[in-house]
Amino acid sequence: MDRQSFDREDIYASTLEYFKGDELATKVWITKYALKDSYGNIYEKTPADMHWRLAKEIARIEKKYASPLSEKELFDLFDHFRYLIPQGSPMTGIGNDFQIASLSNCFVIGEELEKSDSYGAIIKTDEEQIQLMKRRGGVGHDLSGIRPKGSPVKNAALTSTGIVPFMERYSNSTKEVAQDGRRGALMLSISIQHPDATDFIDAKTEMEKITGANISVRIDDAFMKAALGNENYTQQFPIESANPQYTKEINAAELWKKIIHNAWQSAEPGVLFWDTIIRESLPDCYSDQGFRTISTNPCGEIPLCPYDSCRLLALNLYSYVNNPFTPEAHFDFELFKKHVALAQRIMDDIIDLEIEKIDAILAKIASDPEDEAVKRCEREVWEKIREKSQKGRRTGIGITAEGDMLAAMNLRYGSEEACEFAEKVHQNLAVAAYLSSAQLAEERGAFPVYNAEKEKNNPFLNRLFDASPELRESVAKKGRRNIACLTIAPTGTTSLMSQTTSGIEPAFMLVYKRRRKINATEDAKTYDFIDENGEKWEEFIVFHEKFKVWMQAQGLDTEKSYSQEELNELIARSPYHGATSKDVDWLQKVRMQGRIQKWVDHSISVTINLPNDVSEDLVNTLYIEAWKCGCKGCTVYRDGSRAGVLVDATTPSKTKEEAPIPAAITLVRPKELEADVLRFQNNKEKWIAFIGLQNGRPYEIFTGLKDDDDGIALPKNVTHGKIIKNVDENGKRYDFQFSNRRGYKTTVEGLSDKFNPEYWNYAKLISGVLRYGMPIDQVLKLVGSLELDSRSINTWKNGVERALKNYLPDGIIKGEVCPNCGGQLVKQEGCTHCSNCEYSKCG
Repeated sequence: MDRQSFDREDIYASTLEYFKGDELATKVWITKYALKDSYGNIYEKTPADMHWRLAKEIARIEKKYASPLSEKELFDLFDHFRYLIPQGSPMTGIGNDFQIASLSNCFVIGEELEKSDSYGAIIKTDEEQIQLMKRRGGVGHDLSGIRPKGSPVKNAALTSTGIVPFMERYSNSTKEVAQDGRRGALMLSISIQHPDATDFIDAKTEMEKITGANISVRIDDAFMKAALGNENYTQQFPIESANPQYTKEINAAELWKKIIHNAWQSAEPGVLFWDTIIRESLPDCYSDQGFRTISTNPCGEIPLCPYDSCRLLALNLYSYVNNPFTPEAHFDFELFKKHVALAQRIMDDIIDLEIEKIDAILAKIASDPEDEAVKRCEREVWEKIREKSQKGRRTGIGITAEGDMLAAMNLRYGSEEACEFAEKVHQNLAVAAYLSSAQLAEERGAFPVYNAEKEKNNPFLNRLFDASPELRESVAKKGRRNIACLTIAPTGTTSLMSQTTSGIEPAFMLVYKRRRKINATEDAKTYDFIDENGEKWEEFIVFHEKFKVWMQAQGLDTEKSYSQEELNELIARSPYHGATSKDVDWLQKVRMQGRIQKWVDHSISVTINLPNDVSEDLVNTLYIEAWKCGCKGCTVYRDGSRAGVLVDATTPSKTKEEAPIPAAITLVRPKELEADVLRFQNNKEKWIAFIGLQNGRPYEIFTGLKDDDDGIALPKNVTHGKIIKNVDENGKRYDFQFSNRRGYKTTVEGLSDKFNPEYWNYAKLISGVLRYGMPIDQVLKLVGSLELDSRSINTWKNGVERALKNYLPDGIIKGEVCPNCGGQLVKQEGCTHCSNCEYSKCG
């Protein structure tokens, strides 16, 4: 199909006008959602073009059924992100002929527990994870079926390594898969009953290697009761066996304390209250037909059975408030329920579109030239996904702008009145969605495995029936079209485009500063500051979009330059006061989540943001309250416990006296140093680096072209070892030693002779400044400033920079600003990002 491409400058100008000057929303849409091909050509000028693309495709499916919605009706629901917002994969993929990709936002994979304890099953799961990620979508799977560490095995290893090495394997795989500028997303879970649960809980804090996955622990009610009662708890393997091969008595309170400490320290693991999840789950009524829930998607809002998937759509709650921020503000429940019904219908249409996408993926696999043995895993995983999608027809209708909706209704987020009103909204949403699914069953047929008898004791469904006798009668006629319907997912970039708060969360920040660099051609007489490079910048205040609407409703000037005192006074007058993510009542937020969870059949993705100085006791209180009030999961983030993308500008900098003291400098090189091995490409050439470490910090570096013919033929799985200094009659040399999986040592002698002598001399210079404790960011500046003559030595210089960047500590990068917007640059998981816009050095 011929499509017209547009000039990028025209696209930016048109989209900026569409978003009324919102640069961040403009950049997000162009970068992530505008229709583009593999060569970077863009075929949509504004989000309106995208919304017509979605409307056209969904209308095509609608024509298969009675009383079809028209393109115009659908467009009006999507236009300007006002009412219905397909999220992520559906927004990108519907009507996109340039990619052979799935419309699903998330998947769960893996064999049943009793079939997952073999190397073949573990490797198969790894390949399935990669094959799904390359077609877009996050993946989750559970590790509870892998035998614990030290268990006997009938292979060369003799005993099992336990789960942690496989966590690393799965985590590393996510980094190999690109999804249009981002990597794959992964959730790894384990049952608290598993004897390796403690190792799992500690994996990310002690090893610092599981950087490509979120981790969560499946906690049952028996464990919680034992932990609160300071009683023992029995772990076993297999975890569900009546005759386990292995059992282990633990003190539940001690393990619970470890979970709390790690969550306080590093924001992981998250907790999944598994008995609540299973007890409330409608799909688990069909566990004998393959719908037994085993894990969740990467953000935890969709518990899923093996090889099931889900697609997401959010309703913008703010748009249903008439006369916002005024005494006459009211919520239009009739329009809301009408749109919820249409949203459920559209989500069912999107399942048909997903089946078409999967068929295209299967056709692509069939046409690929590889042998059938190579293609088998990829083909089978998509066949399983297709089968589950048709059998259950699962949907994921959620919301965004909860925080703005409550403020627009003049309710303070977390207050009793706000919790009560939020619960009412979500009860209406749940009933309307299920009524629509029942109506669709009459028009299109129930999901294939529907059986009313199996569901009759489900507490969630009976709660809906008690709230709506009409729903009970409607379901009794023909059943339901969809096995489960609801969720509340994160809506990060979606909320940037709808210019609202995200998901169920309160407002993150009401007022912040943006910076703009003053170009050399401009009149620079007026500026706010000069950076260390002599560049001049101006600062301007940016308001949260709906806070601006509140200001306008009060007759306040949104263009005025306010002092900090005036801004504080404005916030104190507003319904947002005491209701942003950093000052909301955390316990009330948890209770509000529990009340809303009663009306959500899947789960809710929400994070409790806490200041840095909170105690572990508070985290413990919040987690216990989450379990008691019916939440299906809980996650906390303590400010500063892990590097984030946004940094609170009000947090004071450390004084000189508070600055951390550097580790002691060792000028005499120890005989042995722990070492990392890094492999990368420079100008299509394969390079290798050996980084000697002291106290986890780079102490010396050897790097250059990887040359298998000259002896550096390390196995690909070698990423760590030792650099050993030896002195003999021939002088001084450095050797590299590593251990294989069985503990046998191999030594590569004469490491210093393996690389170009010119590289070696410069490496000694760099190693010298590393040994004297120069901060890594300053070492990188030094290397970057070297003016070298030949192309080859400059290529080496780039290699050194790439290797050392892996050791930049997460956090703010001092002395550098974003080239796009002048915002603060932060380092996170080895990559430099802007805290203000979409800029990233990693693409």
